Amino acid sequence: MDNNECQLIKIEAVVREEMFLDVKKALMDIGVNGITAYQVVGCGIQRGMSEYVRGQKVDVQVLPKIKFEIVVSSEEWEAKTIEAIKKTAFTGNPGDGKIFTYYLKQAVKIRTGETGYDAIQTPNFDD
Repeated sequence: MDNNECQLIKIEAVVREEMFLDVKKALMDIGVNGITAYQVVGCGIQRGMSEYVRGQKVDVQVLPKIKFEIVVSSEEWEAKTIEAIKKTAFTGNPGDGKIFTYYLKQAVKIRTGETGYDAIQTPNFDD
């Protein structure tokens, strides 16, 4: 594939912490070969929650979440990836998360200097 024909798209998904392993597996099952995941905190419409600490009610303004970052090479892969995350992370309750997508200008693989589409592909080590 010519690097000029490839549209790199970054997908960021913030999901419930307990969904980490399920979402990771769903991404691997559809063939996504590179993810970055972070433990983050944040809040949406639910604005956190209340907990009791040593008998005192404490309002927690942010909740633990997992943030996935994935770079794909087409709008088809973008749609497939978003659908896998949505299907897996959905509970129907507030706090399920959000997914954002961005067009990327460039990707560079540091080890080889490859750019664009070639930079995000998994190498074939059998060669």
